[in-house]
Amino acid sequence: MQAKHVMLLAAGMLAASSALAGEYEVAQENKDFTVKTLEIKVGDVVSFPNHDEFHHNVFSISDAKTFDLGSYNKGETRKVTFDKPGTVQVECAIHPSMQMTIEVKE
Repeated sequence: MQAKHVMLLAAGMLAASSALAGEYEVAQENKDFTVKTLEIKVGDVVSFPNHDEFHHNVFSISDAKTFDLGSYNKGETRKVTFDKPGTVQVECAIHPSMQMTIEVKE
């Protein structure tokens, strides 16, 4: 009975922290990111929708967050949750001129 109570409490805390997380959008349009810099908090989510007629591949090899969203078409969106503070340089593997910075704060 006590283990069940702890699990419910943990689930409630997770739901509360998820509700507090912010969600941001950085679209890909005209071979560029719609935002060049973005400041968010740990736990926030950034969506990367593709509005161009061709594929993009959004990625980062930053110490604060490493990810590779793979190649995706117009109309598709991929999301990333930022789970630790730091500076994240974001790029497109297909279009090297596409670059932006996300500052993740505590």
